[in-house]
Amino acid sequence: MAAESAEGPGADSDGSSEELVLTPAQLIRSLEQAWLNEKFAPELLESKPEIIECVVEQLDHMEANLKRANRGDLKVSVHRMEIERIRYVLSSYLRCRLVKIEKFFPHILEKEKSRAEGEPSILSPEEFAFAKEYMANTETYLKNVALKHMPPNLQKVSLLKSVPKPNLDSFVFLRVLERQENILVEPETDEQREYTIDLEEGSQHLIRYRTIAPLVASGAVQLI
Repeated sequence: MAAESAEGPGADSDGSSEELVLTPAQLIRSLEQAWLNEKFAPELLESKPEIIECVVEQLDHMEANLKRANRGDLKVSVHRMEIERIRYVLSSYLRCRLVKIEKFFPHILEKEKSRAEGEPSILSPEEFAFAKEYMANTETYLKNVALKHMPPNLQKVSLLKSVPKPNLDSFVFLRVLERQENILVEPETDEQREYTIDLEEGSQHLIRYRTIAPLVASGAVQLI
């Protein structure tokens, strides 16, 4: 994934690259979509390192343009506010992911360990290193503060069993970006039966996250 500069795409492109080229506006929309999905999803979603890298490059480009602009130009203040807004969204997105890693680290690392070959990772390399270090520090802390003072048969603890899993059965609001047909909805009570629904483009719904998790991953719906 690559982003065009604010001045337009490069003129020396030979068209041989298969990278998806986004305009700055499309790139920021992709970041905002990833941010909202991460903010409202109960589980940690797939990492978006390409978007992060491109946004950082775009911010650097915008900063460089501001340094060349006339200080008295009103546009400078407007562009400065836009840069700060993008930085906020980016930092909030990354911070939200770190909070989830700290909250669900044993399950996230277990999911990463059992990931099939070719399946995309939900962690960036930096997040993976952070999660491993956080788990090691947690185990060391528990051992030094509590476990070593307990009887030998109680000195082992399973973090997978002790740390709660993400609640995939929680309900989320969503907006449909692409029409979907025959979405299977599981019953909420024993008296109810499974049924299917169609999601019309532009419609909004309150629905169990587990039902639409694949649609969030594919980009067919947007959490709101």
